[in-house]
Amino acid sequence: MIKIAIYGKGGIGKSTTTANLAAAFANLGKKVIQIGCDPKADSTINLLGGKPLMPVMNYMREKDADPEDLESISKVGYGGVLCIETGGPTPGLGCAGRGIIATFSLLEELELFETYQPDVVLYDVLGDVVCGGFAAPIREGYARDVVVVTSGEKMALYAAGNILTAVKNFEDRNYAKALGVVLNCRAVEREEERVEAFAKENGLPILAKVPRSQDIIDYEDQGKTVVEGDPELPVSKVYIELAEKLLRECQDVG
Repeated sequence: MIKIAIYGKGGIGKSTTTANLAAAFANLGKKVIQIGCDPKADSTINLLGGKPLMPVMNYMREKDADPEDLESISKVGYGGVLCIETGGPTPGLGCAGRGIIATFSLLEELELFETYQPDVVLYDVLGDVVCGGFAAPIREGYARDVVVVTSGEKMALYAAGNILTAVKNFEDRNYAKALGVVLNCRAVEREEERVEAFAKENGLPILAKVPRSQDIIDYEDQGKTVVEGDPELPVSKVYIELAEKLLRECQDVG
């Protein structure tokens, strides 16, 4: 089982990257789980035809009880991808990171991985603040590999640096390791040069360069990933090639 946490600054395109990777893995015949770990709970929406999924934390608040089965808090989307959203607390009344921890504990109780037996698990994680909760995918051993999504923008690279610092802090505990960087292009001046310098400074490869593409926006308006919409498009092939690369490079940790 390959377990990858995809981190990035809010709004940088990590959810788009994660959902397109999930679709690409599914197209390659893999059984995939995608877990959105962002309070906005919009990670999986383009795998579900544009329809939002009730987050686990919302379910627990509204029902005032833990869900009794996986079906209550998940939906199967494009390509058979099992979609789950952690969600977060009522705005202003709690810590979003704790929502992730509570959800992960619940998924263990419901024996998610034993029941579904996926080939690939993707965690889509907000990386603006890598506190205890948002670090849970790498700190608690849920994910073994980390991919960082960034552009050449100053704050995106700053957040990426913080994420990599957090990953390095856990290296000696045999937790997750950083695989590399995905450049999600924003047409910033000297963007590739800046991201290449950042990757070199951190001793990491650039795993993929995703070009700015109106096709991504057009298909998201239809509630689809671009990989689902047209896998033959050049930008779709970037995601598919990235999925193939990750399958080759990620260690199977069982």
